[in-house]
Amino acid sequence: MVKEILYIGAGGFIGSVLRYLISLLMKQTGDGFPWGTLIVNLLGCLLIGILGGFIIRNGNISHNLALFLTVGLCGGFTTFSTFSKEALLLLQNGCYLSFIGYIATSVILGVLAVALGLWIIK
Repeated sequence: MVKEILYIGAGGFIGSVLRYLISLLMKQTGDGFPWGTLIVNLLGCLLIGILGGFIIRNGNISHNLALFLTVGLCGGFTTFSTFSKEALLLLQNGCYLSFIGYIATSVILGVLAVALGLWIIK
């Protein structure tokens, strides 16, 4: 159990740092829309789809590596809490169309990205 937690923690560390760096790059757009979180979440959905498909297809991948990549890396990389906070800020600031667009785009494209990731591996 401790070994699994360490694998997840290491993956989470890498995923969190990558998310932060991408968010810094995307803040340069300066238009107020949370592009960084949207891109990170969509990339994370695609990645977890690819990884999930790879793990299913190649049953010989170690359990610890699967935890490192999916729960750790993808879990640390994507961020539903930040998505929710940014959506609420859009709503509170009266940006109703951006609020609806952000939620719809994140959810619909997120699900499609997971499906695409699984399809790529098949």
